[in-house]
Amino acid sequence: MEQEAERKLRKTGSKIRSSYITFAQKEKKRLEETIATSQKEINSRQQEVDRLRDVVDRTESLSAAALEEKKQSRKLSRITDVAMFIKMLETVALYQTLVKHHQALKSLQKEHKKHVEREKALGDILDALRSKYNPNYQDMAVLEAVRGWEYYAGLPHINDVRKNEEGSDEEDAGETAAEEEEELEEGMWSKEQLEKDLDSLLNSNYESLLLEHENHIGAPTTESVLFNLSAYLPDPLVPQYEQFRDGLLSWLETFGIIKGTHPSGATADTSHAKQVLNEAEQVLKFAQQEKSKAEEDVNRLFDPKWFGVEGEWKKLDGTCLEKDTGEYIYEVCLFGEAKQKPKNSGSTFSLGHFTSWNNAEGIEIGSPEYYSKQYYTRGAKCWNGPQRSVVLVWTCGTENAIHSIQELEKCEYQLTGTSPALCLPPDAPAAVGKREEL
Repeated sequence: MEQEAERKLRKTGSKIRSSYITFAQKEKKRLEETIATSQKEINSRQQEVDRLRDVVDRTESLSAAALEEKKQSRKLSRITDVAMFIKMLETVALYQTLVKHHQALKSLQKEHKKHVEREKALGDILDALRSKYNPNYQDMAVLEAVRGWEYYAGLPHINDVRKNEEGSDEEDAGETAAEEEEELEEGMWSKEQLEKDLDSLLNSNYESLLLEHENHIGAPTTESVLFNLSAYLPDPLVPQYEQFRDGLLSWLETFGIIKGTHPSGATADTSHAKQVLNEAEQVLKFAQQEKSKAEEDVNRLFDPKWFGVEGEWKKLDGTCLEKDTGEYIYEVCLFGEAKQKPKNSGSTFSLGHFTSWNNAEGIEIGSPEYYSKQYYTRGAKCWNGPQRSVVLVWTCGTENAIHSIQELEKCEYQLTGTSPALCLPPDAPAAVGKREEL
């Protein structure tokens, strides 16, 4: 009777196991299609990234050339409008002044940091002297140095400080010293602002600001076809053409049909090109990651150390099983992590991550005995004990479930469970058909 029940159990379980194997075969086909599709997309995306990178390089070259031209004021001779000529002079002067101020401020910051470091080192030396010197046997020079440091740092005299009040007194003295700091003039930066914001100010890209400023005031950086047309006319006609051109442009500007200047688009073009390149690189990276993940999954699919020779365990990858013991809920996410979760209050502890199947000596990889146990190790460390771990003992069953939990050693748990993935057909050897005795 018992044998008949076991045979019926294995027959039912093996049918479910067959569906798991079918799932693995379909999963293999899906993953292979994903790999092929991803490879095509990678090739296409790589070409697009290469093209966009070339665009960025060329755009940056043009921007750099335009910027250098602005720095050297090479375009000033081309500007016929006196007002714009003056604006360009002001822009160049402003840029040069900003650079000088930037260099001076950066040098000042460097020297300030040196002095701060030296002051701290000196303070540490004087603090050590203050706490360790003997006022009864030291000469007056040492005593005067200590008293001077205490006055400068806002500290009480060491002989007047009780040991149990040392911390609070010094904190109060420090607060008093802080309160006596002079008030800042309007617009001046506080110490906190200097520490927090000065570096970002010094790291400002003044070249970009120069380009943005010219965009704002509308300084021309390129000549239109109208301005270049004079190069193709006979010399006698150039004055008449320029007079006609200036009059026409003035009339169009007056009625708001065109803008008076043509702002440089070099900076905007470079920024936009970089943004498009960055987006294309992200899409390429995602396609590469998707392909790598699919390749890893297909390699593990029929790997006996992972999902079985026939892939019968792949269906259960990520399936989470729980067992309520009253005080705790034990959860095992297959091929992932095991956890111990309190029902009322407290912390959830990791009991380990999947490490291997039954790796006991003499057990053949891929055999039914090999899949009779799973090891989850490197969990959260017990207080004054080892890292938590789990041995999950599997037997054939028609459902995926955890049935019992025991703590065999401190923070070492043994769980028993059933799964159709372990149910071989009735005519196959029943190596793990019976539940192991605990």
